[in-house]
Amino acid sequence: MSTKDFVEKDYYKVLGVPKDATEAEIKKAYRKLAREYHPDANKGDAAAEERFKEISEANDVLGDAKKRKEYDEARALFGNGGFRPGPGAGGSFNFDLGDLFGGSQAGAGGFGSGGLGDVFGGLFNRGGAGPGARTQPRRGQDVESEVTLSFTEAVDGATVPLRMSSQAPCKACSGTGDKNGTPRVCPTCVGTGQVSRGSGGGFSLTDPCADCKGRGLIAESPCEVCHGSGRAKSSRTMQVRIPAGVSDGQRIRLRGKGAPGERGGPAGDLYVVVHVGSHPVFSRKGDNLTVTVPVTFAEAALGADIRVPTLNGPAVTLKLPPGTPSGRTMRARGKGAVRKDGTRGDLLVTVEVAVPATLSDKAREALEMYRDATVSEDPRAALFESAKGA
Repeated sequence: MSTKDFVEKDYYKVLGVPKDATEAEIKKAYRKLAREYHPDANKGDAAAEERFKEISEANDVLGDAKKRKEYDEARALFGNGGFRPGPGAGGSFNFDLGDLFGGSQAGAGGFGSGGLGDVFGGLFNRGGAGPGARTQPRRGQDVESEVTLSFTEAVDGATVPLRMSSQAPCKACSGTGDKNGTPRVCPTCVGTGQVSRGSGGGFSLTDPCADCKGRGLIAESPCEVCHGSGRAKSSRTMQVRIPAGVSDGQRIRLRGKGAPGERGGPAGDLYVVVHVGSHPVFSRKGDNLTVTVPVTFAEAALGADIRVPTLNGPAVTLKLPPGTPSGRTMRARGKGAVRKDGTRGDLLVTVEVAVPATLSDKAREALEMYRDATVSEDPRAALFESAKGA
């Protein structure tokens, strides 16, 4: 069936269903009409046979969700079945609809030698190609690699060398696949790299050409390096900038840094999976850094100014309020990891009361005096009261 027929025929009208009919309604209408006009039930009736063919053709399109979508788009594009210019003399259209789809020459107000067949060739993947067809550019493949950063590099960002292996145009044959550099156009696909096959209902589907493996070219004398494919394994080292604040396991996309394309096609993308090492002092919590700082019992009980290290920067001083319990977290603003907007998160400082493993005689005597002075205080009294009331 021609493209012109496809656009002009109203399959909804053929089946007698509205344009918003459900799949079940279309199936029900088709079965009813098929039984009524089936050739076995109307032997010798040419009109019934022709009607049965129309019904089958309509069901083949509307009964397939993908084909129906394409059909509806085409009908919408052409105003439900065709252009509607003003009528000419006698109320008839003043142009030939066939000119829209055929290879007519461009005239006054014409569409050129390609006509609108080119529009539908792309819309429905109708893959015919003439002798002058040219092979299409091919996008390069995406490449994935991995990199391991230190904790500090992940926080501040780093430029690292990355060695990649990917497919690239073969240097031995300049990407032609032919050792003499003179491949011929594939006669099967006429250089397009694709072949068409009918799928019923006037549609054609395209597949990569099996003879040229989708390249559109065939090597008479295959290159000994790439064996006629025009592509060979290539290794290269490039400097990759890893942004600041990247986290462990994050996948970064670098556009256009993958394998080179073919025949002027764009390069693929590079995906880098980042692994981040640990740090002996600091940890990450989103955009914040965390650190645990030991303090003495006296500092926690009486209060003190304590110095806290930062990552790759000078130490900061935090004021420890009197009576600070072990495990309390304080915040040093702007001393964390770099955010996407360039600002920094915070440094979360958790204090931990350090219990000395050994005591001098003077320290032991002082602690014993403190114990005797607070003997009436039971820090576990509230715990037992809560246990009783539970």
